[in-house]
Amino acid sequence: MKFTTREPDILALVDQMYAGHAAHGPDFPNVPWTGLAMKRLGYRNALKAQNNAFAQVQIAIEAKNESLEELIEIMINCLKKAEVDTASNPEKLAEIGWGVRTTPQAAQLPSQPTDLKLVSEDKTVKLRWDRPAGSQSVRNYVIERRQGISDWSIFQISYDTQVSLRNQPTGIQLEYRIRAANIAGTGPFSNTVSVIL
Repeated sequence: MKFTTREPDILALVDQMYAGHAAHGPDFPNVPWTGLAMKRLGYRNALKAQNNAFAQVQIAIEAKNESLEELIEIMINCLKKAEVDTASNPEKLAEIGWGVRTTPQAAQLPSQPTDLKLVSEDKTVKLRWDRPAGSQSVRNYVIERRQGISDWSIFQISYDTQVSLRNQPTGIQLEYRIRAANIAGTGPFSNTVSVIL
């Protein structure tokens, strides 16, 4: 019989050897069973440490990715505000490594954001939508919420086309809608989405 080189097969064999010794040890008096048991335990501990290390790496990767998303969100926020701040002199954007997007034009009211979608997780609501069609500039998005049959109220402002709303009320229907805004004013509402957490 040829000794295997596959780790799962090795583990299966050592477990079988260990169980066989427990049941029939006197039949194999010259085998160093104590050494085998110690090496088997050492391997199992090393395997557990490896699995724990992999889990920590995965946690670190997820934390890094979340930090990157937060960095991107605030960078976009800063750049959009910088574009508004330098609307009369957009060449100044080069001072912060950014460029002129379009030729400045008289601001027009933004059109309707589209395809508002909702994903809920525990007490968190994630909203995502598409920018308004056309070339109107958008400074920010106004997120409105309604609980049950209450009136709509402004709930949050976003500078991106997605947002995570944490610690939302549970056990009641929540509805959300979005409007785009710029210096000309606020445009029409998006479609409405609803959820009960």
